[in-house]
Amino acid sequence: MKQKGQTKSDQIRTGIAMHRDLIPDMIPRMTATPKTAATSMEIRKRIALVAHDHKKEDLLDWARFNQGTLSRHELLGTGTTGKLIHDRLGLDVQRLLSGPLGGDQQLGALIAEGKLDVLIFFWDPLEPQPHDTDVKALLRIAVLYNIPTACNRATADFIVSSHLMAETYGGPLVTGASPAANPAG
Repeated sequence: MKQKGQTKSDQIRTGIAMHRDLIPDMIPRMTATPKTAATSMEIRKRIALVAHDHKKEDLLDWARFNQGTLSRHELLGTGTTGKLIHDRLGLDVQRLLSGPLGGDQQLGALIAEGKLDVLIFFWDPLEPQPHDTDVKALLRIAVLYNIPTACNRATADFIVSSHLMAETYGGPLVTGASPAANPAG
């Protein structure tokens, strides 16, 4: 019950003081999630290049500008995006399925297996996609596994121009994730 002149913080402190016996029951829920070491990235990074239809030209312009840097890394691309980068820029791109046909899920699996280092994904925030749930799942797994992810040109520029792109990188600890820790299940 709020007393006159009592702030929200005062109410919380009062509630905690009145229910001290509940605190031990809360402690297990407040413990940190175990952390494991992120997969080490070699000097030659494995970079996924993905773009929604209205963003393909933006990604192609960006890739053309960074062609020299990208050529020193292993490139993967979904469907049409991978084909366009190969055909127009002459870069070797391992092509996966189109995003709506499972390509986004393939990328998520590669991340979980520790086989993808960087995700450059120019997605269209103004256009609903038939596979929005796959897009969200891909972005969620990229965050979970601490994968550098660019969703626009500025972020992509910062990632590829980082000195870390030309070095091995051990990475920080990843909360609750362990690449290929349980391949059977």
